[in-house]
Amino acid sequence: MAFDSLSEKLQEVFKKLRSKGRLTEDDVKEAMKEVKMALLEADVNFKVVRSFTKTVQAKAIGQDVMSGLNPGQMVIKIVHDELVELMGSELTEIPLKPAGSMTVIMMAGLQGAGKTTTAAKLAGQFKSKGRKPLLVAGDVYRPAAIKQLEVNGEKVGVPVFTMGDRKSPVDIARAAIAHAGENKYDLVLIDTAGRLQIDESMMKELSDIKEAVTVDFTVLVVDAMTGQEAVNVAKTFTDKVGIDGVILTKCDGDTRGGAALSIKAVTGKPLLYVGMGEKLSDLELFYPDRMANRILGMGDVMTLIEKVQAGIDDEKAMAMQDKLRKASFDFNDYLTSLEQMRSMGGIESVLSMLPGMTGRKTDEVMGMVDEKQMKRTEAIVLSMTPAERSNPDLLNLSRKQRIAKGAGVSIGEVNRLVKQFEQARKMMKNMPGMGKKGRRGFGGLGGLKGLF
Repeated sequence: MAFDSLSEKLQEVFKKLRSKGRLTEDDVKEAMKEVKMALLEADVNFKVVRSFTKTVQAKAIGQDVMSGLNPGQMVIKIVHDELVELMGSELTEIPLKPAGSMTVIMMAGLQGAGKTTTAAKLAGQFKSKGRKPLLVAGDVYRPAAIKQLEVNGEKVGVPVFTMGDRKSPVDIARAAIAHAGENKYDLVLIDTAGRLQIDESMMKELSDIKEAVTVDFTVLVVDAMTGQEAVNVAKTFTDKVGIDGVILTKCDGDTRGGAALSIKAVTGKPLLYVGMGEKLSDLELFYPDRMANRILGMGDVMTLIEKVQAGIDDEKAMAMQDKLRKASFDFNDYLTSLEQMRSMGGIESVLSMLPGMTGRKTDEVMGMVDEKQMKRTEAIVLSMTPAERSNPDLLNLSRKQRIAKGAGVSIGEVNRLVKQFEQARKMMKNMPGMGKKGRRGFGGLGGLKGLF
């Protein structure tokens, strides 16, 4: 996660504040110096840092805070509220016209920011909400850009309008809008050309497209890995072309997070989404309050709940609950639990959203999870026949030998897995409350110690 380093440093600062019974002005000023350094090291715009720490300090040394019962906690709350304000206060979504009316979105950005992939991610998300989107291949300069959009469009089930690479982007945009109108598409996403750096020809091309067709919303895609350069790019596009919102990509990488904290303050434009991975599903709405919670080590339980709900089929959840209640789950349920975990981004992604889990603590927990062993366990289960997965009692010696050979493991590993599974079922059967109420999804398989 982009804010891991910043989160750890801020938590160290606040730990000192909480340890004090009362705070003096000097305590607050010293804490703000450390906060300022942490923000600057996270590559937050220096003007933004100066304004932020000045505001927090003024509020933190107010009479209500200094005379309060728990001044340390009150200072943390002030920092939290100001972080939320800094990042835009509330969720901003792309406004779409009513279904049946066409909304045109133009995607802009430099080469390498992930603009083409993000266009497909957006199209897929809007399709899942009942829209009828059309992707438009307007990048006629970058080799394979059109093919990339077609491949990604096919993955999300969204058609791509293309006229090849010999027509001008303006002509392509005009023809695409006409095509969309004739075929009842109510959302058009135009993927425009990027450059390795900002130049006048790119800016003119974008302006020409906006003059040729009615663009309802212009989205700028910027790369979080470029730090403050992403903010500078956003400012230039805002001034020269006019943008309505920003999507920040590669936020799952080893970045310092400064762009997310600076873009709204510098450009006045909201952050709409953050890209959290390479999969076409890895695009999250940007909630300033949830991001502030993550930065301050409070976790992001709401996003975790939403991921669980999105990744778990209600019928499967009810079936799992019934199996857990009866302690009758089998190896198919184990494979389902792995699939659900992966759909949520994996164990590391889930851990990162829990309160108190900074990057360092997540790494410590992940160090206790043997990924290689999980893969070996999965290989053993996949080497079983459907009947054996459904009824582990069928697993006699000859079957276990065949499974071990198919998974490339020893018979001892297969025996250990079967034994652990039997013990887990017995434990679930004797667990208080399981007769009345099960647990939803993969979380209910928490008793399968040694399998995960």
